[in-house]
Amino acid sequence: MNINDIFLKRKKRWGTINRLRDSEEQADGSLTPSRRIALISDDKSFRELYAQVKTGNPNSFPGYEKKVEANRLKTGQQDAVVTGTCRIGGVKTAVAVMDKRFLMGSMGIAVGEKITRLTEYAMKRKLPLIIFAASGGARMQEGLFSLMQMAKTTAAIEKFKDAGGLFISYLTNPTTGGVSASFASLGDIIIAEPGALICFAGPRVIEQTIGQKLPEGFQRAEFLLEHGFVDMILPRQDQKHVIGRILYMHRKHDMDVEENGVKTDIPVNTLAAAQSQENTEKSAWDTVLLSRKADRPTALDYITAVFDEFMEFHGDRCFKDDGAIVGGIAMFHGMPVTVIGQQKGKNTKDNIRRNFGMPSPDGYRKALRLMKQAETFGRPIICFVDTPGAFCGLEAEERGQGEAIARNLFEMSDLKVPVLSIVIGEGGSGGALAMAVANEVWMMENAIYSILSPEGFASILYKDSKKAPEAARVMKVTAADLKELGLIERIIPEEELANTDTLYRIAGYMDRSMIGFMKKYQDMSGEELAEHRYERFRRM
Repeated sequence: MNINDIFLKRKKRWGTINRLRDSEEQADGSLTPSRRIALISDDKSFRELYAQVKTGNPNSFPGYEKKVEANRLKTGQQDAVVTGTCRIGGVKTAVAVMDKRFLMGSMGIAVGEKITRLTEYAMKRKLPLIIFAASGGARMQEGLFSLMQMAKTTAAIEKFKDAGGLFISYLTNPTTGGVSASFASLGDIIIAEPGALICFAGPRVIEQTIGQKLPEGFQRAEFLLEHGFVDMILPRQDQKHVIGRILYMHRKHDMDVEENGVKTDIPVNTLAAAQSQENTEKSAWDTVLLSRKADRPTALDYITAVFDEFMEFHGDRCFKDDGAIVGGIAMFHGMPVTVIGQQKGKNTKDNIRRNFGMPSPDGYRKALRLMKQAETFGRPIICFVDTPGAFCGLEAEERGQGEAIARNLFEMSDLKVPVLSIVIGEGGSGGALAMAVANEVWMMENAIYSILSPEGFASILYKDSKKAPEAARVMKVTAADLKELGLIERIIPEEELANTDTLYRIAGYMDRSMIGFMKKYQDMSGEELAEHRYERFRRM
């Protein structure tokens, strides 16, 4: 008996199955609030709040009361949003679910009031907040009163986030107009359902305005992911698990380290010094070439090897998702941390997608967004540096590459959480420094860190790029040189060259060293951490 036969048999046995399904899932695949809540919440944990909040007819719009009443009868709701609390993976959470069956989920006074009340409730009780948006925008019949709900809900979200609350915005089909232009776009984490229409002005309005046919997929969730406006696209079957993990990672967790045989006070260079003595014949140029080897582990390799449960987030919220920067939340010995890396590709196609590890302004803004998010929630930050330099193309200059790098330096200097940066390959110029304003900077033994490439240095000062090997020597680009000069704190040894075969041995050393780093800085106040960072660079 195949699955269809089983379904038909059950359908006959339970004659109400069609009616139940029709009431929960619409013909277009959208979900009712009750079904949405059932999908994400622990069993029987939902408690509705503010159910009786109703709208009026502030503009005396003809026939509006009858239309509202008809929608109440159709949906069983007072208005276009259901608000309340539930548990998700055991975590009590404030939840709002918009209902597009009710006047296309349009936001009027009642919707704005319920969302605002729920946000205030979550703030007072220190609960995370999730809003499932589904809306055609502002409610026209309520005129300017509807428009004011954009400002009201946004102000409530601002107060909530300022108090340290976690806001997850979940965008479903459609999320448009005044809802997209207010609270829906302000999540600490923004998730979209596959194929959802998400925009301010809808496709028909744009086509009528500009007289052009829009490209296929324009304004859909996948388009927004590519252009940096959402963190991830999440199918329904994964919602409860992923949201549960996000909530778990935003709770307070202390580092859990088994002390059996784990040495956290490793001398800064015991292993590396021994290795360096064995390789006295290795030139600076040899190290440059090793730092660029195609088989060196990338940022994602180290993130996977050192941390657990990495959850990647995307986008700068302005223009695009830059593949040259990867970042998100991970667990380190049971403690949530933010990890960010400059990512090179594994092959030609991947390198093109990641722009050969050269970040654009959008990449640096993405990294900074994740750093500021980490600061909000008290997470340590670990950055993996590996770039020939910031991208210097026309479009990078048009979008403010210099300002993006400067902004990272400015904001990183004052972050109130511990920051560790590790140069794993190339550390090229300001493009590397934009992710290395840290409490400590470590380097792989065969990594380099320089003001510009040796080839560029030789071209400028020697008028001959072929003198790059000599330039590498005088530039002092190696880990050993920079440690001796006091510009870095630790060298991570490569007893064997870093590659996929040696990755986990190197990751083990990183792990033990990071434990020591976390223990050293975990008891410092935010102000002390920022001052420590200031003094570190002040000495140079």
